[in-house]
Amino acid sequence: MTVSVQTDPAAATLRFPPGFVWGAATAAFQIEGATTEDGRSPSIWDVFSATPGKVVGGHTGEPAADHYHRMPQDVALMKELGLGAYRFSLSWPRVRPDGGAENPAGLDFYDRLVDELLAAGITPAATLFHWDLPQALEDQGGWTSRETALRFADYAESAVRRLGDRVPMWSTLNEPWCAAFLGYGSGIHAPGRTDGAAALAATHHLMLAHGLGMTVLRAFAPQAQSGLTVNLYPVFPADPASEADRDAARRVDGLQNRLFLDPVLRGRYPADVLADVAGYGMETHIREGDLDVIGAPVDWVGVNFYRDWCVSAEPDGSYDAGWPGSETVSFRLRGLPLTASGWEVRAAGLTECLVQTDLHYPGVTWYVTENGAAYEDELVDGAVDDAQRLDYLESHLVAAHAAIAAGVDLRGYFYWSLLDNFEWAQGYTHRFGIVHVDYETQVRTVKRSGHWYSAVAKANGIEGAQR
Repeated sequence: MTVSVQTDPAAATLRFPPGFVWGAATAAFQIEGATTEDGRSPSIWDVFSATPGKVVGGHTGEPAADHYHRMPQDVALMKELGLGAYRFSLSWPRVRPDGGAENPAGLDFYDRLVDELLAAGITPAATLFHWDLPQALEDQGGWTSRETALRFADYAESAVRRLGDRVPMWSTLNEPWCAAFLGYGSGIHAPGRTDGAAALAATHHLMLAHGLGMTVLRAFAPQAQSGLTVNLYPVFPADPASEADRDAARRVDGLQNRLFLDPVLRGRYPADVLADVAGYGMETHIREGDLDVIGAPVDWVGVNFYRDWCVSAEPDGSYDAGWPGSETVSFRLRGLPLTASGWEVRAAGLTECLVQTDLHYPGVTWYVTENGAAYEDELVDGAVDDAQRLDYLESHLVAAHAAIAAGVDLRGYFYWSLLDNFEWAQGYTHRFGIVHVDYETQVRTVKRSGHWYSAVAKANGIEGAQR
């Protein structure tokens, strides 16, 4: 079902529900730096980024935004901005180096972070896995191995035992689609494999890790609100009148969205997707009882939204193993404005995403756990006038409000990202932050969009005068 929603980015005043959560998000590898300190072992991203040709400019995660050493300053900045919550991830190689024994020094950092946040009146929202798998586990098969899911449960227990008494909101995984299909299918993310069968094996083991992680969370932090975070993109046929294009949209929607939502919220993988990928061996990894573990109830689902897809059944020579079973599908641009990442901007897609998904999976509590854009920011006379990002942010908040008005139980919004950071395969060339980071000096400068977002968070709404 496609829902058409008109939003007015220039709306004078929009109030959000009482208690709506206003936050920002980051990920450990993208901001922490300190990649060899206090017992941390290499992750797949340390190895991948050190491999020539994998990351733009040969950039690595060192020193990133040096958050490991500047954490109190960054928390103070969040307090100044009026953020109510901070979504961060823990570094698996810092907590359990090489996937092995627990590292107290690594856990100590997150202890300090959580205490600093609570002292500042900011709710900690922790993510257990944001792609930084210990390289030692990748050497043993990574997410293609069932053992990795079991080791994830051990890691989750270490984190939750230490922090579960103070962290009220947990996510097991961030964007398993990216970890599976970009990491093991297309190879543009770590660990850089290009094998559709490996991507589907990784998918199931990531989902099993989610279920095992939820089991740990229920056991050691039963009072917490726990769920997972997925990147959802509405998918549209290039020609709605074309049966082939409609089927291409179904295939991409299946791999991008339903392959992750169905097992968690319906306790099964979508039958049509399993048929699409028959021959890739995914079914050989699914054991009796797995889907019961994966499909155990969650308290909420996080939606990371950056764009939607327009797809055609006509191949254009760009297919890669990141879309197994969809060899003839191609992705089309529609002449819309683009971010610096080359992603089309269409804010109404966020409303459609939330409303459509809520219709298909009723009764779920939702958060927008990531939403943001990269633009070519310039620091001039100590300020960053990022008008494009401000427009993007405002239009997407209007779109989120429209989803609430349509009946979606949306509880909060986390902008991506708090800080400019290491943007995965794009290195330090793409800036998403509402806070500018000078990578030479590590000086932080709140951008115009950050000041505007701060006013929205403090007012719990959008007011035209704030621009």
